[in-house]
Amino acid sequence: MKDMLEKLAENSQKAIEDGVYEINYNNTKSEKNLIEQIRSNKHASLITEVKFSSPSLGNIRKISDPVSIAKQMVDGGAVGLSVLTQPYLFNGSPDYFTKIRKEVQVPLLMKDIVVDKVQIDAAEKLGADVVLLIQAIFDKNFATDIDEFVSYAHKKKLLVLLESHTKKEFSDSVKTQADILGINNRNLDTLEISLETTQTILKDKDEKRIVISESGVESAKDIQFLRKCGADAFLVGSSIMKSKDIKGLVSELVLAI
Repeated sequence: MKDMLEKLAENSQKAIEDGVYEINYNNTKSEKNLIEQIRSNKHASLITEVKFSSPSLGNIRKISDPVSIAKQMVDGGAVGLSVLTQPYLFNGSPDYFTKIRKEVQVPLLMKDIVVDKVQIDAAEKLGADVVLLIQAIFDKNFATDIDEFVSYAHKKKLLVLLESHTKKEFSDSVKTQADILGINNRNLDTLEISLETTQTILKDKDEKRIVISESGVESAKDIQFLRKCGADAFLVGSSIMKSKDIKGLVSELVLAI
């Protein structure tokens, strides 16, 4: 049986072949820098995620106006937004990204499983400020030469968030020129979540770059725990997308610190 990471990589390849990333326009990026926004924030720095489905939860929220959702997140105090562009398994779309880009001023992360530079080209044209790369995608040879991908993104004036899940992956990610380091509390092979992943990886943290803890955050206590572990910011998706009061929950989490 294929593991989930392989399935996600194949989904991206299918999306590439289906022309999902063929963007023929150029959106304007945010004037704000995500790293600066995080460093200057007195409260919890949340990057909230607009996603309607996921491999682990299936349908999270009935597909509705992504702009309305994005604005509620920003009004709640999110310093940035992560917007899914992967159509398969996530019900994401470059069209959602474009609609949000035109209506909000905060930095936007193009959230996708990047296996090809054509997706980085798409991120640039969509007006993304940050692009996600996943260490395990390169370690398992679903894409090659992570340093080349990071350099290519930088040439496109994109910040790189490099995500890891294990100590080894994090150690490898530290050796790159990625701008922001991410720790995914979800195992992409099994889809199991443990906030202790962040705790374990950052136990002997000696890293000056921003570290974002991703997945599994549901409460103010989770934010406080991850902050004590050494996380600088928090990427929160499912719990917010499931909420009946998006702005209220975002505000509650932001004010956890």
